Amino acid sequence: MFGGVGLLSIVIATGSAQAQLAAAPAAGESAATGNAGSDIVVTGTRIKRPDLESNSPLTAVSSAEIEYQGATTVEGVLNRLPQFTAAENENVSNGSDGTSKVNLRNLGSNRVLVLIDGKRMLPQQAVNLNFVPSALVERIDVMTGGASAVYGSDALSGVVNFVLRSNLDGIRLDAQTSFAQHENNNQAMRSIVSGAGYAPAPRLVADGGKQDVNFAAGKNFADGRGNITVFAGYRHFDPVLQSSRDVSSCGLNQADDAGIALVCGGSSNTPYGTWVPLAGPNQGATLTNSRDGSRTWVPYNNSYAYNYSPTNYFQRSDNRVTAGGFGKFEIAPAATVYGSFMYMRDHTFSQAAPSALFLGNTYEVPCNTPLASASQLGALCGAAAGTSQMQPTMIGYRMAVAPRRDDLRYNDYRYTVGVRGDLGSGFSYDVSYLRSIVRYAETYLNNVDLVKSQRALDVVNVNGTPTCRSVVDGSDPNCIPVNVFMANGVTPQQAKYMFTPSNTGSRNTQEVISGTLSGDLGKLGIQSPWANHGLGIALGFEHRRETLNFWADAIAQQGGATNSDGVITVNEGYGEIEVPILADLPFAHALTINGGARYSAYHNEQKSTGFSSNYNVWTYKGELDWEPVVGARLRASYNHAIRAPNITELFASQSVGNVAAQDPCSGATPKASAQACALTGVTQQQYGSVISCPADTCSALGGGNRALKPETGDTWTAGIVLTPKQLRRLSLSVDYYHIKVKDYINSIDPSLIISQCTDTQDPYYCGLFKRDPRSGAIFGTNGYIVSTTLNTGYLKTSGIDVNADYTFNIGKAGKVNLNLVGTYVIEQVSQPLPGLGSYDCKGLFGYTCGQPNPAWRHVLRTTWTTPDNINVSLAWRHIGGTQLSSLSSNPALSGSATSIVNRRIGAYNYFDLTMVADVTKDVQVRMGVNNLLDKDPPVIAAGILSSFGNGNTYPGVYDALGRTIFFGTTLKF
Repeated sequence: MFGGVGLLSIVIATGSAQAQLAAAPAAGESAATGNAGSDIVVTGTRIKRPDLESNSPLTAVSSAEIEYQGATTVEGVLNRLPQFTAAENENVSNGSDGTSKVNLRNLGSNRVLVLIDGKRMLPQQAVNLNFVPSALVERIDVMTGGASAVYGSDALSGVVNFVLRSNLDGIRLDAQTSFAQHENNNQAMRSIVSGAGYAPAPRLVADGGKQDVNFAAGKNFADGRGNITVFAGYRHFDPVLQSSRDVSSCGLNQADDAGIALVCGGSSNTPYGTWVPLAGPNQGATLTNSRDGSRTWVPYNNSYAYNYSPTNYFQRSDNRVTAGGFGKFEIAPAATVYGSFMYMRDHTFSQAAPSALFLGNTYEVPCNTPLASASQLGALCGAAAGTSQMQPTMIGYRMAVAPRRDDLRYNDYRYTVGVRGDLGSGFSYDVSYLRSIVRYAETYLNNVDLVKSQRALDVVNVNGTPTCRSVVDGSDPNCIPVNVFMANGVTPQQAKYMFTPSNTGSRNTQEVISGTLSGDLGKLGIQSPWANHGLGIALGFEHRRETLNFWADAIAQQGGATNSDGVITVNEGYGEIEVPILADLPFAHALTINGGARYSAYHNEQKSTGFSSNYNVWTYKGELDWEPVVGARLRASYNHAIRAPNITELFASQSVGNVAAQDPCSGATPKASAQACALTGVTQQQYGSVISCPADTCSALGGGNRALKPETGDTWTAGIVLTPKQLRRLSLSVDYYHIKVKDYINSIDPSLIISQCTDTQDPYYCGLFKRDPRSGAIFGTNGYIVSTTLNTGYLKTSGIDVNADYTFNIGKAGKVNLNLVGTYVIEQVSQPLPGLGSYDCKGLFGYTCGQPNPAWRHVLRTTWTTPDNINVSLAWRHIGGTQLSSLSSNPALSGSATSIVNRRIGAYNYFDLTMVADVTKDVQVRMGVNNLLDKDPPVIAAGILSSFGNGNTYPGVYDALGRTIFFGTTLKF
């Protein structure tokens, strides 16, 4: 896949069978070498031996590949691998928590264990890949499948281990800059936008600048027995507005129920003002202020919808500072002390459309308010017009004066200290202490305060002047009446009064005390008589404690957030054994088996409530490695793993938030029958008058569940690795994987709840509707879908990974490397609840299936290396086509939501061109273009998008900003 010469070579000349995105090592060298002077560690095992090789499929991404991609984020590098599906990243804005994560095998970012130099990175519920400076990465090891017997909880889909440059002797300076350059020429989208009366995106744009500068310096001392390395870095991202791209310049809806076309839809929370009275003569009707500015209500239709897209971010702004150091000193062969300190300060903003008096919240309006006309009061209150009676109503009025801004700030710390050494006779030890802290602070700006907005609506006449009742009674002398009875009637001063920042914050900590004793029993003569090596063993213990404290101020609590806390403590003991059985025999050049087991005792506690719980679990593994002849290696493994619920899943506060969904019981002509809608809570009177979720955004109740138990996973892998003698520069590996996660911890997707209730009328799904009793809506604080965490059914995925690498000479012109990594998905199955049916998202996208799940993805990199050490590399990224999930024949996916225009996303092919030149041995320059042909991402209706959709597309899967151009250099002294 990735370039240089052999940037994805499968290191199997020694039988290691690792897909390695790095230069192919010489014979006898393991791809999992450590830093000079440190113990050699192979990701996926605790056993230490210089010639030990991984028995599990392992992909190693080299630092050279990061340079070829012009990458400034490590998650961006990993997301190009076909094993990964995009998770949180810089292209997610509204609702983002500011973190970056990875999702291995599409089993969820919470099921992949992230390590730094073989130790846990941060508290599992607060993992953030922004913590890792990409310029400091020596390589990234990616291991597929369960690894709980080796690392403990969380490694269900696999392990990602960042191996850092922590042993420098000299100075290294890395600098890189990049920007996006795009031609907006999607004529279909430009016609849709212009037809709706909106301004199309600029024809040519150059934006999205990124700068990343990193410094590192190290020094060996005491004749190489000691080393100190320090580093510092700064990274900056410019924001990109959705108004700058055709694909995202307006919020898209389907033109009709059949989905024959797309139109600019938008939100019913508009600057004109939308009203849904909950009592009186127009109860349940959706009305709007007339466009002409008169205080007159007319029936609402989609022509009044507000285009919420232009001010939304397509790329968040971000400023990150990293710093730290590593040190070690060998006191004696039996005692080397070591330690590290890493720090990150990250400050990012997400930005969304201006705030509003949002539909879904119920307001009380006096029937004699002086701001309304007589006709409006009559329509709202009927015979009570002109009296002091308070009338309940929903209001959707956009404060089009300033966008909402979410100010997200992280201060993360991680430090380690330990001692390791050689005890002689083949035994070594490693005892260490790790502590990490994640401090998170969020300030939500320019958002309407529900308490103040109610005061601003409760207006009385004082000597001919509209005055807040709270001013009259003295409860709020600063209140300013808000004029929501005419289009564009809210002034900046009125909006400013209602805006109140909300603040939330959290502190996550992790402490790990661990010790490992590793032995090569061959030094004691304990080995098979037919093998070349003795038995290898590893015994160890680990104590881990994680804490969470989350707080929300009074304003944030208006939206449903509540304070929460929790502590998880686990004590573990583990063992592993490696048994070489045969060597250098006919049909048994090498035969080795490996086994391991871990016992874990958990204690969960929430001090604020006095709640506690306990459970104990076993995990184990078995592996087989058989090389019948030199150049052909067979391997197989089985892992039984667990993932204990993290603190957030157990103890997070429950709150109502936005989700992409559609209500089939809404509108004048609902898609679902009255009988089906009645099961969701729609009364006979409400049927035909339930207001639609604004901008296809409904509400769901999410949060923790103290009754959760660990989920379990079983992984089977089998593969073959070939390095034929006849073609010494060819390597090929083919691996099968099968992962099943039982009792997986998740919330049921709201789209699935909605479709299963209305289509199958299953009482379980229908019981998860909590409709607003007055309006019947499923948005706002009083109407939502219950989607809290619980132990659900199972997840299952299987597939085949193919890795191939071949290098050949082209005479005096140098050499060419061809490198391929591809994944074929056999199945991607979910069963939300035991006994209630399952569905396979292979080859599907949208609604319940979320981001595209193509059957086949690959990256092929072709690299030409000249005799002058100039590399020119072309990468071909292929993403297979997918079909809309609701068009599936599976009843768990099929439903009333259809689409013709979005029925399928065709296959996507991207081409990236890079040149890297070593000007001298100490100076490297590089430049490149990603998405060389400036291909647009697919255009998808907003209501179809689910997780990580933004700007009418999936920006983590496809290149949302178009072509990107980068320049970089590395200087060494």
